[in-house]
Parts: sequence; C-alpha cells; structure tokens
Amino acid sequence: MPRFRPLAAAVPGPAPGRSTPVSRLLALVNLLGLTMTLFALTMAIPLSVSAYLGDAALSAFVDAFLVAFGAGAGLWLVSRRHRYELRPRDGFLLVSLVWTVLPLLATIPLFIYFDRAGLRLSFTDGYFEAMSGLTTTGATVLTGLHDLPPSINLWRATLVWLGGMGILVLAVAILPLLGVGGHQVFRAETPGPMKDEKLTPRIAGTAKALYAVYFGFSLLCFLAYRAAGLPWFEAWCHMATTMGLGGFSTWDDGFAHFDSVPVEIVAMVFMLIAGINFATHFSALSQRRLRPYLTCPETIPYLALTLGASLLVSAYLYIEGVYRAPLDALRYGVFNTISVLTTTGYANVDYTAWPILAPLLMLLLSGVATSAGSTGGGIKMIRAVILAKTAGAELKMMLHPQAVSPVRIKGRVINPRVLTSVLAFMVAYGFSIAVLTALMLASGLDALTAFSAVVASVNNTGPGLGAIGPMGSFAVLSDFQTWICTFGMLIGRLELFTVLMLFTPAFWRT
Repeated sequence: MPRFRPLAAAVPGPAPGRSTPVSRLLALVNLLGLTMTLFALTMAIPLSVSAYLGDAALSAFVDAFLVAFGAGAGLWLVSRRHRYELRPRDGFLLVSLVWTVLPLLATIPLFIYFDRAGLRLSFTDGYFEAMSGLTTTGATVLTGLHDLPPSINLWRATLVWLGGMGILVLAVAILPLLGVGGHQVFRAETPGPMKDEKLTPRIAGTAKALYAVYFGFSLLCFLAYRAAGLPWFEAWCHMATTMGLGGFSTWDDGFAHFDSVPVEIVAMVFMLIAGINFATHFSALSQRRLRPYLTCPETIPYLALTLGASLLVSAYLYIEGVYRAPLDALRYGVFNTISVLTTTGYANVDYTAWPILAPLLMLLLSGVATSAGSTGGGIKMIRAVILAKTAGAELKMMLHPQAVSPVRIKGRVINPRVLTSVLAFMVAYGFSIAVLTALMLASGLDALTAFSAVVASVNNTGPGLGAIGPMGSFAVLSDFQTWICTFGMLIGRLELFTVLMLFTPAFWRT
C-alpha cells in the first residue's frame, strides 16, 4: 500500500515536532504578532467612547489602532507558517516580549494625544504610564487627570483591567483554537510557585474559568459603585482599577475627592476579593460552598494579615492623636491599609503625613499580603506561608535533631524543589530591591523616596513615600529614575525569574 505524506509535511518549513532556532524564533514572532493584534482590538473601547462623546482624543485612538493593528497583523502574516508547541524557555521569552511590547503599543494613543494637544509627555513618561497600567501598579506621572478627555482616563483604567489577570491568560483561551498550545505561556504568566494545579483538564478551559470569575466580580463591582453614588463613567473606571488592583483614578486626589463612606466600603470589599486567588473563587462558586476558602492555604492568612494590620494602624493613629474621633481613625486607617496591602494604591487621605511607622509598615506588608493567582503584586502569601512553615520545621529539627518534620501545605508534603524555588526567589527579590535602590540613591534621590519607589514598583503597589506619595506623582523623578521604576514594575509583575533568566548565558544556549 502506498504511503502518503501527512498534510502538514506539504507545508514548507520544518517537519512537525522538529524545529530550528530560526523557526522557533518565527513561531514566537507569530504569537507575538497575534497578541499585538488582539491587544490593538481593545483600543476599540476608548475609541468608541471618544467617538460617542466627541472628545479630543478620537484621532489619537484611530491612528494608534491603525499602527498597533497593522504592526501586529504584519508580524503574524510574515510568520504564519511557523507554529510549534512552546518549550519552557520559549514561553518565558514570549511573556517577557509581550509585556515589553504591549506597553509600547499602549503608549501610542497617549503620546499622540498629548503631542497634538500641545502638552508635554516624553516617551519615558508615556511608557512608564502604560507599563504601570498593564502591570497593575497604579503609579502615575500625570496630573490634572479630570481635565483629560474621558477616553484617555478610560484607556488608563482599561489597561489595569486587562493587566489584572494577564493579557496572555486571555490569549491562551484563544490560541488553542488556532492550533497553538498555551501551557508554557500559562506557566510563565501565572504568579506563585505552585503553577501546575489546573482548574480544568485543558489550559484553555482554565483561562476561560478564571476570566468568567473575573468578569462576574467586575460586573458586581461596577454595579456596586453605581449604587454607592458614583456616576456611570466613574463607576466603570474605578471598577476596572479596583478589580485589577491597579489604583488609577480619574482624579488627582483619588478617593479623597469623593469623600464618601459607601464608595470606600465598595472599594474595600472588592479590593479584598481581588486579593484572593481566583482559582479559589472558582472552586467556591462551582461547589457553592465556602469550604475552598477555609482550606486554601492563603485566604485565611491573607484576610487575617490585611484586616489585622488595618485595625492595628487605625489604633495607632488614634493613640498618636492623628485623629481625635475613633471612627475617623478607623475609616482612614482601614481603607488605606487595605488599599496598600492589596497593592491597589488608592488613598482617601495623604497618609505620608502620618507618623512614618504606619505608612512604612503598610508598604512593607504589601509585599506579602495578596494571594498567588490574584491580581495583586508582591511575593505572594503562599511564599510567605511556605517560608514560615520552613522556619518552623527548622526550629523543630534544632530541638529534636532526629525528628522528621516535612513542610506540608493542604496536607501534602511540599516538594523540596518548591522550597528551593521559594528561597531562591526571596534571594532574587531582596537582591533586586537592593540593587535598584542603590541605583536610585546613586542618581541623587533621597533615601526614603528611593527605597519606597523601588518597593512600590517591584511589589506593583503604586504610590510610595516621600516625594511620590499618594497625593503626588512619579513625575518628580528623572528619566533615569523613571526607567528604573519601569524595570522594577516589569520584573515584579513577571515574578523576577521570567525576566532575569533572559540575562543568563545558559538561557540563550540552544
């Protein structure tokens, strides 16, 4: 019987399952182009609003869409014959490329609008703003926010919302339909040390499940803000930045402008929700039980730390006489502590005027509070739990050298490789903050501003202390300092190793 070649072999290029460095590079270009094209389509949201309202940014979004869509479609077309299942290193490289290129595309409408309006926005500041949005950091270099066209503020909020779960998590729900696997992309994108747990058998199903939960809570948050008294537009923008834990606002003074307890309560509730692992939300909703929250190794410690620190800060403010009324101390202490610990960055008061202990404690705790799989930043609560359990096991072994004391999470013994990974991450985390802070100090910045800017950037928290507090902006930084913070936001969002490994010679060996 004659043997026929498979259809795939008739297509010029490497045979299925085999690839060369050039073909793998083209496959990455293909995925990058597709992601850029999908991202360009999201510009239709502010573009439509701009057209409906007739604001001054319409031409900027039209031109930006054409440039972004054309660039993405062009890359996809020239490399469309090259598609392969990604290897781990390919996934890490693709994620780093995407999170470097997408802020560049997101900058285009900002840069065009400011240029045509005769306002100054340097490329450095524009890229910083876009990176801050997509990494859900919420730090800004802009002032006079409410004087900007509504579509510009909507675009800033949309960037945070898209970055909340990661633009690539959305992509892996679509790429399999085009014959491209997404497992390695999802592993590189998902935060936390335990990446192999799936909600559904297929990675696309996992991405869709996470987004279904994200959409659902976003809708509830939007309606709650509206019910609390915010106008529709304000409710939509703040919903996006609340669920993304990004903290961009449409006003320079943020929530202090609204001065509304109901609005602040809505923000606190949904900031707390967004700081929980969305896989845990999915399990609880699908089972219609609270048990997944109780058995999750992160949820209870996260809520206990966040709410406990909130009450502690409130009590401290009252004792120190910052607020004479206990309810005022409770209101401002709880809201701002939850906001900072969840790495959102909202503020209803200038907390840099408080005794330094309170805001410094809040900033430091922002590095450990939120859960892996949430939209928050920092090292994630799961790593803090593992470190605490490891320290406890080590103390027990010092007292009882012959004892066997494995580290367990959810009743399972943690693989020593995970423990090593957590310890290595913590070393890289501390080293990165030290190096970036040293660079900021060498550039002439004062110690408090330099340290807080780096910590707020790497933890994706947003505002820092000193000159970059919640009622200020990062515009006071020089271009060099701004780029340091931009790099800090990138490595913080992609959990350090995804980016840092690109600087190792071993990564580039074939």
